[in-house]
Amino acid sequence: MSEFAFELELCAHLESRREGIVARQLGAGVAAPGGRILDVVCVAPGPAFDERVAITSESIPDAAIESAVGTGRARYWKDAFDCHPDRARRAVDRALEVGFFERDHTASAAANREYVRQTARYPDWYGRLVGIENKPDLGRPGDLEAQLRTDVSLAVVDAVVLATESYVTRAHLNRLPEEVGVWRVHRDDTDRSLEIEEIREPASLPVDQPGIEPLAFRPGRTDIEIVSPQAKQRARRRLVERAYGKGWRTYEFPAVWGLPTSRSKRCDAPLLCVGRQGRRRRGGVWPIVSGLRAGDGSWGLSRGRTRPTDGMGGRPRRHPSSTGRPRSVRVTDPPVDSRICSDCSHSTYSSPSTASGSSNASSAG
Repeated sequence: MSEFAFELELCAHLESRREGIVARQLGAGVAAPGGRILDVVCVAPGPAFDERVAITSESIPDAAIESAVGTGRARYWKDAFDCHPDRARRAVDRALEVGFFERDHTASAAANREYVRQTARYPDWYGRLVGIENKPDLGRPGDLEAQLRTDVSLAVVDAVVLATESYVTRAHLNRLPEEVGVWRVHRDDTDRSLEIEEIREPASLPVDQPGIEPLAFRPGRTDIEIVSPQAKQRARRRLVERAYGKGWRTYEFPAVWGLPTSRSKRCDAPLLCVGRQGRRRRGGVWPIVSGLRAGDGSWGLSRGRTRPTDGMGGRPRRHPSSTGRPRSVRVTDPPVDSRICSDCSHSTYSSPSTASGSSNASSAG
């Protein structure tokens, strides 16, 4: 199994078995924010989780949380931030958009400047953080050991776990930091459900103490940065906010060919509620399904990308009088027919392949 598929299946299993938030591909660096990416992060809910849910379902900018804007008297937005004005402006706009800030129109009109206040106090809503490194095949570890040592020495999360499908031997355990827990993920032979076998329990990391973050590895030398507990707490808050707003489903669900687009099951009109999803094609070879290649599940062209084509789904054709350069057209959905069923009031769609039944459907509806 590929690491991507393994990661998604593990996230779905954790979400169905545990309380809290499961997110994937989040930056956990402090001195170098993009220097360490955690595959999966599990956030346990804290005592004020319901208060956080009541504020907004989106991530709140860290600059807005750290600002001097409170729930009482409204403040001029520039005076409430200790950062670059452009970053402050972006944080204010985002906080207003998600509902964490609100404008005080009376104070703004009186001073001819924008005054804002918080709609609610930011709660202490998260508890234990667990970072999971996915490595289905331990025979190809890559930089696994260095990544886990970085997680342990930095200690931004409360625990670190290695998840794998491989059979874990004592030699594998000896090469890993002893603070790292190990899960073996496998399927039951009877119902093919996912099971997690805990080979080694993870140890709690000192999140309230200074950490060491490796920045660069050179022969005989490693550049590091000492990270203060305050910086780690800010990094933890950014991490959980990003996990709260992002989650692990960071992709669109692929279209399913052949399924009716109408939910109604009571339509008696022929060909009225049997529309099918339209297709996008590249070079007449394989359909592009919401960015996924149909059949093998790998990523294909995204919406809006250009690709040389003859306009008919085939290879580029060159006109004798042209310069010989194939023209590029935008890959989009083909036009579809839309009708409303008089019986069930649901929109129906038909692809160009079902255009022959359009007249029958129109007369029947």
